[in-house]
Amino acid sequence: MTPSRRDCCWSTPDLPWAALTKPLIIITEHLDDVACNWLSQRADVHRMGVDDTAFAEHLARAAGVVVRTYTKVDEPFLDGAPNLRVVGRAGVGLDNIDVEVCEARGIAVVHTPDANTQAVVEYVVSILGAAMRPLHPLSNGVDVDTWDRLRTEAMAARQLSQMTLGIVGLGRIGSRVAKVAAAIGMSVQYCDLRDIAVDARHGADPVDLETLLRGSDVVSVHVDGRATNRHLLGQDALVQLPEHAMLINTARGFVIDHTALAAVLGHRPAMRAVLDVHDPEPVPPGHALLNLPNAVLLPHAASRTHAAQAAMSWVVRDVARVLGLMH
Repeated sequence: MTPSRRDCCWSTPDLPWAALTKPLIIITEHLDDVACNWLSQRADVHRMGVDDTAFAEHLARAAGVVVRTYTKVDEPFLDGAPNLRVVGRAGVGLDNIDVEVCEARGIAVVHTPDANTQAVVEYVVSILGAAMRPLHPLSNGVDVDTWDRLRTEAMAARQLSQMTLGIVGLGRIGSRVAKVAAAIGMSVQYCDLRDIAVDARHGADPVDLETLLRGSDVVSVHVDGRATNRHLLGQDALVQLPEHAMLINTARGFVIDHTALAAVLGHRPAMRAVLDVHDPEPVPPGHALLNLPNAVLLPHAASRTHAAQAAMSWVVRDVARVLGLMH
């Protein structure tokens, strides 16, 4: 949920001249303290959620806003911000920001497109490892028979080097996943709207979406938030997957039709899905995929490393640049 704190993350003097000499910037969601303090030395910074009782008053005076995932910057939001000059998105995608309306009003939009790439790639790799080679640590000493049984039960059916990874969207994250997967020994294929240079494919073979789905043991989704990607993987696409396939989504929740996926998983017990993003978020009670034994729902945590969070928070530098505060 959007935070409702009003506290400044760095002490700003509550004096009339402070508001006159420093532009007002609102931070609606969590930012790294170091980045927040840096901005607060250059601007009149207020941390408050859109549900704060004083939000509308502050927004009317704000020169800049910094948001993350759950603040929607649309036309009604901008109607209440006549002095706004810049919107900073501490993150990669701009799904929650109406960029066209901002541009039409002369409002700059800045973000951090590569800030969480490494974190998400590591997350995808960790999902692969946990799924294909799960670890079952010992909690007690065991006898020889138990030892032998545990080693037998730990026998993996396949190695990653025997599998094909299909990547839907070979952008910043997808291409890095392809590079890592190839280094592990996986065969990699991808589907993308763009014509990607050979040296940027990291050995991955271009195919159409149907070929990718039919021929992949693991499918990892890394597409952007454009409207045409809604339910890109619907019923007709999902039934193309092999019976034993594994589907990973760390991109956008709306890319997959969750109702259709639940139906497919229900009829294919050997198929698995690991989803870190959802539509809607947070996952509500009664969600179609809850309690399915072959569906794992994670709390949108792929970018949750201190390094990635800090890197995304430094969008404040671009916000300051737009407002002429970099001297």
